[in-house]
Amino acid sequence: MDPIRERRLLLTRRHFFGRMATGIGVAALGSLLDPAPLDALADTGVKANRLPLLPHLAPTARRVIYLFMAGGPSQMELLDYKPSLEKLYKFRQYGRSGTWVSELLPHTAGIVDDLCIIKTVNTEAINHDPAITFIQTGFQQPGRPCMGAWLSYGLGTANENLPTFIVMISNGKESDQPLYTRLWSAGFLPSEFQGVQFRGKGDPVLYLSNPPGISAQGRRRMLDGLAKLNAKRYQAFADPEINTRIAQYEMAFRMQTSVPELTDISREPQRVLDLYGPDARTPGTFAYNCLLARRMAERGVRFVQLYHRGWDQHGNLPKRIKEQAQDTDQPSAALVQDLKQRGLLDDTLVIWGGEFGRTTYCQGKIEKDNYGRDHHGRCYSIWMAGGGVKPGLSYGETDEFCYNVAVNPVHIHDLNATVLHCLGIDHEKLTYRFQGRDFRLTDIHGEVVKGILA
Repeated sequence: MDPIRERRLLLTRRHFFGRMATGIGVAALGSLLDPAPLDALADTGVKANRLPLLPHLAPTARRVIYLFMAGGPSQMELLDYKPSLEKLYKFRQYGRSGTWVSELLPHTAGIVDDLCIIKTVNTEAINHDPAITFIQTGFQQPGRPCMGAWLSYGLGTANENLPTFIVMISNGKESDQPLYTRLWSAGFLPSEFQGVQFRGKGDPVLYLSNPPGISAQGRRRMLDGLAKLNAKRYQAFADPEINTRIAQYEMAFRMQTSVPELTDISREPQRVLDLYGPDARTPGTFAYNCLLARRMAERGVRFVQLYHRGWDQHGNLPKRIKEQAQDTDQPSAALVQDLKQRGLLDDTLVIWGGEFGRTTYCQGKIEKDNYGRDHHGRCYSIWMAGGGVKPGLSYGETDEFCYNVAVNPVHIHDLNATVLHCLGIDHEKLTYRFQGRDFRLTDIHGEVVKGILA
């Protein structure tokens, strides 16, 4: 072959695969498909690469919505009432349960009887990156699968037209704390189990629409041709990732219809939009993402992860934490209410919390309206709702200055073991052999926290 023509073909191929490796190509690489065979796969005689596992016990939750408050919210200002610190902020008791909640969270206070507040979560990690990596993968160093990937691997999908695991990050909350795509990666699991990030501006997924001049029928013919080529490749090399690639191109094709329908909120009643607050119509806001999370739950998405940054308040905490609460309080409470009204809360586990808490002592200036708090992993607060946890419960106690756990500690591994338990998974049995060792989300630790289970 002429060397110039050969190089042109090479560049064309590189360009094609480069484009397919971003946007909708990556989106396709993020989902485990339904066991039902696809027409394109049946035509080629190749089966998708799937590793579904049946639940080990009866699940109380079928899906998870994880509201991750990146940066470490201050538990003393929000959920862990300390009379000795009351001069800094105000708490009241709410609901039949009489749960103490800060004045900063009036909407959360209105749903306390649906919440299980855990005040004694603890972690060894004290810096953001290892702490977020730890709570989401069970290990402080990068390279292991996150919780969403483990659930995709273990339980599979409930909707073959949408990714099993979807990630959204609030717009407009830039900070010194970056969020890396590896936080929703599959690690050493097959690539089909990684999370798919939806964007807050423009098309939810890059290259979701066909290019000008390419019809749906033309795209279908192209995918059929690719499936046949990949099938031949598989017969020659028996690489399971080839099967995955075929199945995921099919997922991408189906997403061209399912994703626009999912993100079209024009038919949502005004009362629902009002429930989530004034930002619910603005794509990329936390309120909008919470509303989409509910729509995803309705459509069978297994794991939805929302990230909201800006909680790393080493200074000017009184002003900044109020702003963060205003962004997240109403939408978080609305999500729980909306799921409950639709009969979805019983089998949806909602989690709210960050990677660690804050110190009881101040950092920087110590003034009534200007002080900060450092990182603190010894104890901090999160809340959970639905999916088999006890409602109206405050679990665990910290000492009078919220510095150490006093009663019922809940380690990160215990928390993750409990989440898996709610989904019908024995955390010691969900494993994957890699480099000669059986790995799991909880590493070699973790006990189910039976005291919070309904």
